[in-house]
Amino acid sequence: MARIKPLTPQEVDQESKDIFEAFLKQRGNVPNMFRTLAHRPELLKTAFKHFTTVLNTGTVDIRLKEMVAVRVSQLNQCEY
Repeated sequence: MARIKPLTPQEVDQESKDIFEAFLKQRGNVPNMFRTLAHRPELLKTAFKHFTTVLNTGTVDIRLKEMVAVRVSQLNQCEY
């Protein structure tokens, strides 16, 4: 059970809404981690920039990067 409630698009500022919309366009959802970071928009903004840079650059396919993230989450018994 989460201690900090993930925010909805109706609960965030415009810059955070823009980030949420980018996730929706790219992934079809906004990951809970980013919905929770929206409590601190400056953290959301930098985390989003880091996340998109990691996933969208380099030579490893984005699907493989996503699978690795899910597997690491499973191994650490985290909800992803």
